Amino acid sequence: MKRIAILGPGLLGGSVALALRDRDGVEVRLWARRPEAVEEARSARIAHLATGSLVEAVAGADTVLLCVPVGAMEALVRQALPVLSPDTLVTDVGSVKEPVCRALAPLLEGRALFVGSHPMAGSEKAGLSAARPDLFQNAVCIVTPEEGRTPVLAEQRAVAFWSALGGRVKSLTPEVHDRVCALISHLPHVTAAALVNVVEAACPEAFGFCGAGFRDSTRVAAGLPEMWTEILSSNRQAVAAGLRGLISVLEETAVQLEQGRESETALHSFLASAKARRDTLLPGNGNVPGKSSS
Repeated sequence: MKRIAILGPGLLGGSVALALRDRDGVEVRLWARRPEAVEEARSARIAHLATGSLVEAVAGADTVLLCVPVGAMEALVRQALPVLSPDTLVTDVGSVKEPVCRALAPLLEGRALFVGSHPMAGSEKAGLSAARPDLFQNAVCIVTPEEGRTPVLAEQRAVAFWSALGGRVKSLTPEVHDRVCALISHLPHVTAAALVNVVEAACPEAFGFCGAGFRDSTRVAAGLPEMWTEILSSNRQAVAAGLRGLISVLEETAVQLEQGRESETALHSFLASAKARRDTLLPGNGNVPGKSSS
């Protein structure tokens, strides 16, 4: 990689720029739609070039990283097509992969090397001000090749890219990725938001007594509502299935609590099995299933 065009200067795009900015032989170009975002990137000096011109950012780049909302990716790629070359790697950081791959793979076939990506790294904070160069260190980064469609070279280069940023790369199909992330990322966000809203409806003054447990359990609910509305809508079926499973477990637990002491054995088993599984999780989500590529 000699020249990378990062399209979108938010938390993820900014963190990639910071991680690569001072590496020898790598030119970092950053594109932003809003003039204020371009000026912020220039002031922060996170890239060798920050511009509002998509052509200027992408022309001559050997790697293009899409860090914009999933719904904006196709239109942006269409605009960039005239300056892409067949050996340009195009990948993304979207939290949902099936719609991204469905839109971009046929569009880029024969015109660039495309494979979907999703670094499992982030924060409830958003924007360039939250970016940091070590964001991807030891984080699982998922690439989503499609059998019979994704060029081998595209997958190899995406694996090398995320590995160079410190990520531990795993491979899933787009469909499996979306089912997995519905359970380990999207469902927790809805659950955290629901918990906050339940307390708000039942006893708002309780927020004045919150400790670390409640804050930790609901941290992700502080994420941008606009971004999460799009993510949940783009993966609606898988998230809905996860919610129905969660509701079933919660209803069963409520029944056990209402039964009194005779249900304590079942309640203990419920809590003990969860603790045992939770204790096996590694830092950086190391237990995400899938073929390891690193």
